[in-house]
Amino acid sequence: MKKLAYLQCPTGIAGDMCLGALVDAGVPLEYLIEKLEGLGLQNEYRLRQEKVTRQGQLATKIHVDLHNIKKHHRHLPEIENIILDANLPAKASKWSLEVFGQLAIAEGAVHGIEPEKVHFHEVGATDAIVDIVGTCLGLDWLEVDELQCSSLPTGGGTVKAAHGQLPVPVPAVLKLWESRQVPVYSNGIEKELVTPTGAAIATTLATRFGTPPAMTVKRIGLGAGSKDLPIPNILRLWLGEEIIEQTIEVSAGKLETISVLETQIDDMSPQAIAYTCEQLFEAGAVDVFTVAIGMKKSRPAILLTVICPPEKVMNCETVMFRETTTLGIRRLNSTRSILQREIQPVETEYGTVRVKIATNGKEIINVQPEYEDCAQLARKYERPLHQIHKIALDTWYESNRLL
Repeated sequence: MKKLAYLQCPTGIAGDMCLGALVDAGVPLEYLIEKLEGLGLQNEYRLRQEKVTRQGQLATKIHVDLHNIKKHHRHLPEIENIILDANLPAKASKWSLEVFGQLAIAEGAVHGIEPEKVHFHEVGATDAIVDIVGTCLGLDWLEVDELQCSSLPTGGGTVKAAHGQLPVPVPAVLKLWESRQVPVYSNGIEKELVTPTGAAIATTLATRFGTPPAMTVKRIGLGAGSKDLPIPNILRLWLGEEIIEQTIEVSAGKLETISVLETQIDDMSPQAIAYTCEQLFEAGAVDVFTVAIGMKKSRPAILLTVICPPEKVMNCETVMFRETTTLGIRRLNSTRSILQREIQPVETEYGTVRVKIATNGKEIINVQPEYEDCAQLARKYERPLHQIHKIALDTWYESNRLL
């Protein structure tokens, strides 16, 4: 059974937070220290752990204490040689090289140079190498088959870097987000929440960003960040096993996870609502509908409801905030029972009509011609819609010998 890991990042992600979450989840610190010695940098740092509280919640903080070194500005080939010569486990070595490669591409794009010529500053320092390689070692030790990650908070303000004062998110982080189309949002905290190291780890190793996967949670690891923030500054690592099928067989069909978004609107024109619905379908909504409601002070309004796959929530919410006057959206993950569907074209005397066949995996439950096809032929030949619908249905049954 596939072992899953999910990074929940309410206050962002950094390399030391990843290490803390992994150690808190059971990776022995002694194992990391032993394997990291292969990098040949053990005289430049000391790795230690500490139990800390963040807003009253206990978590593990990992410290990479540097000593007796000057600040290193390493290029990618030098870092790659350090990793290749370290005799690391195969997966850990591969992942580490990929993370640094992804980071070099992002930095190179920002500065307009080839990845191999990127002069790593903060991320080329000893502590960044330890964070990235240590994280890959920890995931390998836990035998994680797939890593997924939540949406990431943008943070804000500015931060001092090797190239001077930079806006948050820093350019390399933005470039890494762009490379994977990472869903982001603002949690109102004006600090650097996602570091280049953390962004590189997430965008390289995570196969997906968004809501948690269907999994059985076996263990949680909590990795503390350094800053005190209004909410607990903790990276939460969920470890567990994949639920083999995203859908569960039931008598009438199958169950699948679906997201439901709702908001009330009392100050928009009907034309704008119609346009919003069109945009929501383009953003990935499965269904969009409105219901007339009465709000406070007896004001007439509409309830806008959007049904979409969990991975399309951010896209649909973006449209709702952009195209409507709403100030808030309710979000609910639910389940729905669905039948298996198949589209089959049938040739009628008036033209081709697509027919939707719904089954429960064993028998046909429903057969319906597509409305748009029937309507198009009805207009073209000036025939009643119900007549075209019946001809298409009869033709399908006749061709399948089910009359």
